[in-house]
Amino acid sequence: MAEAVTLGVDIGTSSSKGVLVDARGAILATATREHSPSRPHPGHVEMPAEIWWDEFVAISRDLLAAAPDAEVTAVGVSGMGPCVLVTDEHDEPLRPAILYGVDTRATKQIAALTDRFGADEILERCGSVLTTQAAGPKLAWIRENEPEVWAEAKRLYMPASFLANRLTGAYVLDFHSASQCTPLFDTLALEWYPAWADEVAPGLELPKLVWPADVVGEVTAEAATLTGIPEGTPVVAGTIDAWTEAISVGAQNPGDLMLMYGTTMFLICTVEQPVTTPSMWGTVGAFPGTRNLAGGMATSGAITGWLRELYGSPRFEDLVEEAAKSGPGARGLLMLPYFAGERTPIQDPDARGIVAGLTLSHERGDLYRAALEATALGVRQNVAAMTAAGAPIERIVAVGGGTKGSLWTRIVSDVTGLPQVIPEKTIGASYGAAFLAATARGDVDIDAWNPPAETVEPDPEAAASYDELFSLYEQLYHSTADIAHALAERQRLADS
Repeated sequence: MAEAVTLGVDIGTSSSKGVLVDARGAILATATREHSPSRPHPGHVEMPAEIWWDEFVAISRDLLAAAPDAEVTAVGVSGMGPCVLVTDEHDEPLRPAILYGVDTRATKQIAALTDRFGADEILERCGSVLTTQAAGPKLAWIRENEPEVWAEAKRLYMPASFLANRLTGAYVLDFHSASQCTPLFDTLALEWYPAWADEVAPGLELPKLVWPADVVGEVTAEAATLTGIPEGTPVVAGTIDAWTEAISVGAQNPGDLMLMYGTTMFLICTVEQPVTTPSMWGTVGAFPGTRNLAGGMATSGAITGWLRELYGSPRFEDLVEEAAKSGPGARGLLMLPYFAGERTPIQDPDARGIVAGLTLSHERGDLYRAALEATALGVRQNVAAMTAAGAPIERIVAVGGGTKGSLWTRIVSDVTGLPQVIPEKTIGASYGAAFLAATARGDVDIDAWNPPAETVEPDPEAAASYDELFSLYEQLYHSTADIAHALAERQRLADS
């Protein structure tokens, strides 16, 4: 007898991942495809949408081949975001997708739209001020810089909605993803705001709004032939990967903070009522009746991956062991993790990475430790901004590839002074997508699917030593910001 399963696929910044999950939440099969975004100019980060669909097809076939007796009863999708993919009326991409806040090209459009609509008015209506995370200024950038593309642009997609379209033909976007299309969406009214949308993106047909767990259609005959998923299988809308990650570990109740360890670091705090602050992102939640205050760092795991390449690609295990021996404070090193600018809470796309305190006695383990501590110090800064804005944080749940091994999570708990719950399964957004798909079949309990496995408690002695380092971290940014901005401008000129 065939076993009923759900299939979940997530399109991430550096890879696509898929899972098959049974009715009890057990993972029966996994599959991965790696990729890299392109960086054609400083501040530009793009990816062809064809990669998303091609990898979805390959992953689906891998999963079904690994579990030939499984019967896929629903499909869930997820993806990085907010991204900006414009297509023609036939849903064919017109240019590579512009990625989320790591792409900083639209600074001029951010300033112009802020002047046009007013920062306070945007914050009140949309939940966030305009930053590199917002989709609206990137649409304006395409319109102003690529008029030949804009002339054919008819529709707006993100990775999850693009996959849903390829699978079912539906043109939809979930409410949460829409709430990151500032200033096109009214987060209070939960609808597109035509007065601003028509001015920012004239002629664009905005998608129908749905919730991430809503079934938006069924797998078509053409998609079934390509993927191997049976024709007629229900497909849910899905949402942005960080929110799907939060779903995967049950961090969607008021007071919960999801901390996602990945290529970038992401934080999502669930609140009962809308909370806004210019330094963070106020969004609609993944489920009806929920709201979030969120933050994201532009780099985290990306820095450790970059360091590993510089070192000639040694084993991560060796680097982690050396970093552990370095000890708290990395033997007097302090790093600013702004290697791709920074998102929250400083909202500075021209910030740049800095390593302070280097001597000839420092080794690669010290640098690797400094990189881990830099991301932890950034987490502490984001948490402080959230609590100052009035978002209560009662429980932190960690998820993502960076939770493997204990060093990074231990450093974050020591730096923040806060415990972290690590669930049994930390595979991330693809698992959350499979859970959303399972809700299409009926009631499902994520706590039963994915119970806590351990809690990382802070070391009081180490936490005290990091208090001074955090003060130096904030001072280092303010002391060097003008220099970093001048260097960022030189980088742009060198590439022009």
